[in-house]
Amino acid sequence: MLDLILCVDDDPITLMLCKKVISKASFSNTIITAKNGEEALEYFNSIINKEATKELPQLIFLDLNMPIMDGWEFLDNFSTDKYAEVNSTKIVVLSSTIDPEDHEKSKKYPMVIDFLSKPITTNMLTYLESKIQL
Repeated sequence: MLDLILCVDDDPITLMLCKKVISKASFSNTIITAKNGEEALEYFNSIINKEATKELPQLIFLDLNMPIMDGWEFLDNFSTDKYAEVNSTKIVVLSSTIDPEDHEKSKKYPMVIDFLSKPITTNMLTYLESKIQL
């Protein structure tokens, strides 16, 4: 079981479903959420700047299509040296897109371990357990 997961998605129903499925599967002790990439980066900034005693998530479920800062912009920022001390966190892109170019593009980011289609399911979590080495 993971200690902490961050779910980044602008849809409150998707976030609620993520929390419910992850809790039901006993996949993580704690689930935190962000409505877009900017909120997620603010969370990591608070860790880097030691503004609060926040934990580093062990896994991020990241949507691609969001307002303010989408998943691609988050990945571009998170891949920079500024986030070097925290960007070892594994990321699973969880998106409704069916564009194969998005899947290929996600492979350019070393922290992205998989690209899965919404909605999240307990079978997905079982599959991810082997990739994350719980």
